[in-house]
Amino acid sequence: MIAKNLAMKKVFRSSAFQSSFRKVSLVRALSKLGYCSRSRAEELIAAGRVRVNGRGEVDGARRVDPALDRIEVDGQMVVSSKKVYLLLNKPRGLVTTVQDERGRKTVYECLKGIELPWVGPVGRLDKASEGLLLFTNDTSWAAKVMNPKTHLEKTYHVQLDCLADDTFLRRMTEGVDTKEGDLLQVRKARLLRKGKKNCWLEVVLEEGKNRHLRRLLSALGANVLRLVRVAIGSVQLGDLPKGKVRPLTQEERVSLIKAGEKG
Repeated sequence: MIAKNLAMKKVFRSSAFQSSFRKVSLVRALSKLGYCSRSRAEELIAAGRVRVNGRGEVDGARRVDPALDRIEVDGQMVVSSKKVYLLLNKPRGLVTTVQDERGRKTVYECLKGIELPWVGPVGRLDKASEGLLLFTNDTSWAAKVMNPKTHLEKTYHVQLDCLADDTFLRRMTEGVDTKEGDLLQVRKARLLRKGKKNCWLEVVLEEGKNRHLRRLLSALGANVLRLVRVAIGSVQLGDLPKGKVRPLTQEERVSLIKAGEKG
């Protein structure tokens, strides 16, 4: 009996030790469980609508274990949502945010009418940009995809108001200093097609500073007429109509993580 009790204590201590490493802030826990975004979680907690193990909690920084602690919002227990992974063909004119303080339409317009748990965008595209945008409620997966250390390639098709020659393309890959003091460059750039006064380029980025391509091209004296993201890693936008979403396949989900690990 004594040996059994000692063994039970050992198991308990081991479990408690492991559990301590799973603790996160209450704000992050609500996000990790797929209930809402972190900003929305802060609002709910501040409004006194969240309880932890039966007690009201107004401190979003409180450490909790999503697997062990009972978290409730408005009296309803929050349980882990089924993992969802989506690809959206983002139309031009939508901002990549849950709510916009200026009242502009957001990418969530495209998700209306679809029965989903809360999902968040993986990275972003600016208002004037179009194309491939990922959504998920799997925050761990999203963090791996967005980690800049992975150098995950992102491919864009860009229409310019000028004609780009070999020198122009070489300067894009060599890098250009902007007026803000940043050195911006791309991994690859090639001409897709051209007209009399404009052209389309295919550009591959490994990193993505704020408005990276637009600022780089502006520094070269070119204006962007359209900017469409057509691929992230091996995941292609394909012929998905604008404003429509589709689920990622398991192969696509895994490929993004593997591509990041190779980088």
